Amino acid sequence: MNEQTLSHRQLFNLKSKTLEKRITDYYDKTQNSSLTIKYILTLRVRYQLGAEEFAHFLKDLVRKIFMNTKATRTMKRFFHYFQDYFMAPEWRTLSSKVFPVRNFGERALSFVRSLISKVRPDETNEP
Repeated sequence: MNEQTLSHRQLFNLKSKTLEKRITDYYDKTQNSSLTIKYILTLRVRYQLGAEEFAHFLKDLVRKIFMNTKATRTMKRFFHYFQDYFMAPEWRTLSSKVFPVRNFGERALSFVRSLISKVRPDETNEP
């Protein structure tokens, strides 16, 4: 099932209850986390345009997708737009799950810098 089930017109015109049911049913039927995240991100745009009923739309589904599925390219791309769906400790855990190589690189660089600072003499401005 590669076709999109919701058009942009539907995403910007249907009521929140209808969209909630359709998106949830679509995810339950296909387990397509990438398209589901795109749908929910589109509804976050709708919220930013003034539709208050879309604040934290499908929060439980977003949390389930990010916490229980393997990170896809789409999830990595749109990961930061969903930060307010998670508490700080969960966010740190998810960040290391979604971007494991980046976190490893940051930790390795920090470790190497700490070793260099112990060995390297303090710099002075004396000639």
